[in-house]
Amino acid sequence: MTETSNPNETATLTGERADLLQTLGMHRNFLRFTTQGLSDEQAGRRTTVSALCLGGLIKHVAEMERLWVDFIVEGPSAMPDFDAMAEGDQAARGDEFRLLPGETLAGVLAEYEAVARRTDELIAALPDLDMDHPLPEAPWFKPGLRWSARRALLHVIAETAQHAGHADIIRESLDGAKTMG
Repeated sequence: MTETSNPNETATLTGERADLLQTLGMHRNFLRFTTQGLSDEQAGRRTTVSALCLGGLIKHVAEMERLWVDFIVEGPSAMPDFDAMAEGDQAARGDEFRLLPGETLAGVLAEYEAVARRTDELIAALPDLDMDHPLPEAPWFKPGLRWSARRALLHVIAETAQHAGHADIIRESLDGAKTMG
């Protein structure tokens, strides 16, 4: 696996954009690596008290990355209206963390790769990492905050790294395999 979806793209970039792509690519690889050699059944298995499974984590990280890239491109209108979420919306969001019937590990990994490719292309082509948008209204954002494209990408990197750590724990609980060490 490469550190980015398109290693040729990284070769032409320097400085901050190359750093962003390489760092995001590294954490994506840690996350994907935790699923090597697993069956769909294993990828859907919960191994801790949480509802998390490896296939669900891949789905969630892909959706989170897609959402933040949409935010960079379209602004807060690309994000869900968190205050208007109904119980059914919350249930659907919970499905994001599970491998549902009919879903396969290969399928969620392929979707994640497509999302990653789009993000990598955006980072390479975005005219200005300082362009910003107001954050959508949500209980976890202070009113009036704005995030630049850079800040949103740093958030994607942090989320990916955090969930790669979760995935490592789940995989180790599943069969003793470790991402590192």
